[in-house]
Amino acid sequence: MKKTLAILSLATTCLAIGLGAARAEDKVLAIVVKGLDNPFFEEINKGCQKWNAENQGKGYTCLYTGPASSNDEAGEVQIVDDLLTKGVAAIAISPSNAPAMANLLKQRAPTIPVMTVDADLNKEDSALRKAYLGTDNYLMGVKMGEELLKHKKGGTVCLQLGNVAAANIAARAAGVRDTLAGAKDVDKLTGQNGWTEPAGCPLFTNDQSDLANQQMSDTFTANPKLDAFVLVGGWAQFAPQAYAQVTDGVMDRLKSKDLVIIAGDTLPPQIEALKAGRSHAQIGQRPFEMGYKAPDAMIKLINGEKVDEILYTGLDVCLPENVDNCLAK
Repeated sequence: MKKTLAILSLATTCLAIGLGAARAEDKVLAIVVKGLDNPFFEEINKGCQKWNAENQGKGYTCLYTGPASSNDEAGEVQIVDDLLTKGVAAIAISPSNAPAMANLLKQRAPTIPVMTVDADLNKEDSALRKAYLGTDNYLMGVKMGEELLKHKKGGTVCLQLGNVAAANIAARAAGVRDTLAGAKDVDKLTGQNGWTEPAGCPLFTNDQSDLANQQMSDTFTANPKLDAFVLVGGWAQFAPQAYAQVTDGVMDRLKSKDLVIIAGDTLPPQIEALKAGRSHAQIGQRPFEMGYKAPDAMIKLINGEKVDEILYTGLDVCLPENVDNCLAK
């Protein structure tokens, strides 16, 4: 309880600093992410800050904020609640817990434009936001499945996911399973098309890198003949030293492709992992683009201009053979 209160206090302090740093005459365009400790979201921040640098004096400031920890779902909801109370011109949210965030939006019924970025609300709550800017997460999962099928035609596969209630992660998992199974709406692989998820899988990391690496290590130990491991997000790889230690124990199997690792995201440490043979494919999102484009989308919504409900930012497929030029420029 004390830890949760401390995190909430820190998040509130960061929020106050962020609002104070905005130019007094500017209207605030807020981007709220799942956690400030996640390097993926720091790329969104870089996009937000580039937008600020290019749009000084135009009446708006992009504010990047979120809870200190990526597993603080309640903290993220509280920050959005605080922003709505303090007053911002528009808000873009990456909901860690989609139902919880939807409940808040229903209660507050904000009159300002609300959009989602990176992660969306669940389909039944989509009317609560004006637009979604980010990855086609189901397609991202499909591409993970397609890359795995290039190496294996069946076997045992463990999926590593993030937060249980994150809609974007659930969509990726669905894309992976449907592609491997060759059928739609597969909740778990139990032999479809030759694929099975072993006991204990899927794994939920709560967006924690240390937990993600421990889960990988434990899974490799418990399943010495595991055929594939799919990191639906890059959590384990966000801690490169720990990830290297975990994969050191299975490097012979990775080199022979007896064990195949497919992972989400393409941050620099992840590209290095691919080059080192610690994964066989990285399916990358474009978080910088999300942070850079979100403010313009919010301004259009404020001005009553047309904004497409779905704004996809694209994907990058990085493989050993194209690793030096696979990322969008």
